[in-house]
Parts: sequence; C-alpha cells; structure tokens
Amino acid sequence: MSVLSILEAVILGIVQGFTEFLPVSSSGHLIIAQKTLGIEEPMLAYNIVLHLGSLVAVLAVFWKDIVGFITKPFQNLMYMLVAATIPAIIAGFFFVEQIEVLFEGGLFLALCFIITGFLLFYSDGIQNNKKQDKDIKLSNALVIGCVQALAISPGISRSGSTIAAGLHQGLTRETAARFSFLLSIPTILGAAVLMAIDVMGSVEGASAFVSNIEPLLFGFFAAMLSGYLSIRFMLDLIKKSKLRYFGFYVLILAKLILADVIITQRFF
Repeated sequence: MSVLSILEAVILGIVQGFTEFLPVSSSGHLIIAQKTLGIEEPMLAYNIVLHLGSLVAVLAVFWKDIVGFITKPFQNLMYMLVAATIPAIIAGFFFVEQIEVLFEGGLFLALCFIITGFLLFYSDGIQNNKKQDKDIKLSNALVIGCVQALAISPGISRSGSTIAAGLHQGLTRETAARFSFLLSIPTILGAAVLMAIDVMGSVEGASAFVSNIEPLLFGFFAAMLSGYLSIRFMLDLIKKSKLRYFGFYVLILAKLILADVIITQRFF
C-alpha cells in the first residue's frame, strides 16, 4: 500500500467527503486527485477509511431517522430503502472486476461526467412533485436502485443520479434528497466491507493498514467533516433547483479530461 503524507491524506479525505454527497461523483474525483498527486499504487485501505468517514457524516445528519428505523423498523421507507439497495449489491458482486478496469480510462471517465451533467440539468427541470416517504412504491424504489447501480461507474454521481431518479419517479425534492442520502448508508458500508475483505485477506495488507494509521486517521476526520458540510449544503440547495450549476461544472471537467486524453496526456 502506498504511504501517504498527512497532507495528501487530508486532501483525499476532503475530496471524498465533499464529492460523495455533492452531485459530482466521488469516485471520479478521487481518480483525478490521485492522478494530480502522482499516486499510482492501489489505495484500498485509504478508500475504506475515507468511505467510513463519509458514512459517519450521514449518520450524524440523519441520526433521528436511524433511531426511527431501529425503534420502528416495519415502515414503508425502510422497506423501500432495502429494495433500492438490492440492484447495487448485484452490480457490485457480479461486475466489480469489470468496473475496476474502467477506473483507469480517462475517456470513459469523461463520458460518465457528461452523463452526470445531463442528469443534473434534467433534474432541475422537474417541479411540483407530490410523493412523500409514505407514498414511495416498490417500482419507484427499484428504479432509483437500478440507477444507483449504474452509478458504481466512476464519473456518474451516485447522489446526483439517485436524486434525479427520485424526482423522475414523482418524489418531492426534499424526499428525493433524503432518500438518496439514506440510501448511501448501506451502499457506502457495503463498498467499505468489500474493500476491507481485499485488504485484510493478506498479512501484508493488514500490516500496511496498521503502519499507516496516522494518515488514515487524518483522512477519516477530513472525510467526515467535509461530508457533514456537504450534506447540509445539498439539503438546502436541492430545494432551490440549482443542481444545474454542478452540471456545468462536470461538463467543463469532462472537456478538460478529454483534452488531456487527446492532446497533453499528462494524467490519462
């Protein structure tokens, strides 16, 4: 495992925390950040810790919902979140190796950023939806879940695509955002578990994890704090129908990546 400085770990933590919940793709931005910092070796252990930092941020913001699920598990929202998680589990289990190969290509990354951009423009055009938590149906949840499964690809924003799918299914803007963020809990936890199995499967991986504990801790807290701020920001922004600004951003980012792939070849 590559040894990061504390500064590099903090930078990656901030990138992970903010972009996990902003509609711009955390996996895509982590690839760009690692390329920019010149990190070429596998980052599984760091990615586990950064994802766990993001997970704590979600739990901190939605702790009342979590307590509600524990005290009253048999409610419609809980059932729908479970149903929406299934497609991502299937995609992660059967296609994880193919997806990892895609993480290397700048052309594919740029294409996925373009898809994210158009999803964000589309979502801003949807208004006056009525569905609340109790109105979400199984078909709605499965559509959102299938879109989330596609967002495993780097460059396709998980939060942006699931919010867009929720709006398409008739959820109010607040309900779509809340459903998306709550849905991230099993998704982030599942991704962390899969990565942990790979890392801890060997003595070398486990010892490398322990030897890098200091930068890992700094990265964890950076991801947690930035993730918390990101969620709070998004919950306010979604009400104002301003996701298109992120759409412009990811389209510009896609153009820059394409320019690098075709002309400079500095990072890809």
